[in-house]
Amino acid sequence: MSSGTRTLVSPAVLARPRGRAVYWTVFTGVVLLFALAFLFPVYWMVTGAMKSPDEVARTPPTLVPEHWSTTGYADAWELMRLPTHLWNTVVQAAGAWAFQLVFCTAAAYALSKLRPAFGALILGGILATLMVPAQALVVPKYLTVADLGLLNDPLAIWLPAVANAFNLYLLKRFFDQLPRDVLEAAEIDGAGKLRTLWSIVLPLSRPVLGVVSIFALVAVWQDFLWPLMVFSDTDKQPISVALVQLSQNIQLTVLIAAMVIASIPMVALFLVFQRHIIAGISAGSTKG
Repeated sequence: MSSGTRTLVSPAVLARPRGRAVYWTVFTGVVLLFALAFLFPVYWMVTGAMKSPDEVARTPPTLVPEHWSTTGYADAWELMRLPTHLWNTVVQAAGAWAFQLVFCTAAAYALSKLRPAFGALILGGILATLMVPAQALVVPKYLTVADLGLLNDPLAIWLPAVANAFNLYLLKRFFDQLPRDVLEAAEIDGAGKLRTLWSIVLPLSRPVLGVVSIFALVAVWQDFLWPLMVFSDTDKQPISVALVQLSQNIQLTVLIAAMVIASIPMVALFLVFQRHIIAGISAGSTKG
């Protein structure tokens, strides 16, 4: 630790055994409290599906199920037709992710590195759309989709997802910080603009691409209003809509189990790509 660095606890205090003991005790207590605050709702939801309907509604509630049972998960899987709706969600989320990654990356690269005429004006217009409330765009967006005959079609989810000004700006900011000498070296070697994008820019941008991917997938996975409007066919509805539509005559434990199952893919996705996500956030915070 450099002498010019100021910290909450001085090095002199940490050098003493009592100071180290107090520091690590407080640090461990704070970490455990934060972990409990974040993990307890997850535990409550997972174990709630393993209780009986009477036990779930009991006051005061029980922290541990009296009789552990996975029947709620099996019933949710079958009664709420979760495989069908989960697959619908995967198709819609994957398509939206692919469209958004391709078009937002291309647009961000053009605005950052190709320097088109009126690029700043175009970027300003794109960012101005962030000021428009999402609810104000629902009706014109629905009329456009209906006129194109895309109702009950995954394209009704994919195409509107392309126009994501926030992710485009995030990508552009990252591209702006890429070392220019690397790009110039590629140009000297004869690489064209597309070759530079594919071989140089994209490999260097894996962290931010991971962050944008998570944003794109989560946005579609948790969206409710727009899929509800464009998918009147129950067999094509995503899991977010199906959980509400099919929950009227379902026991509470079965509904909780369905929510747990619906959340597993996003949790698994984060656990698999957490290194890239954290690297992308760190890179954005240090370079921005």
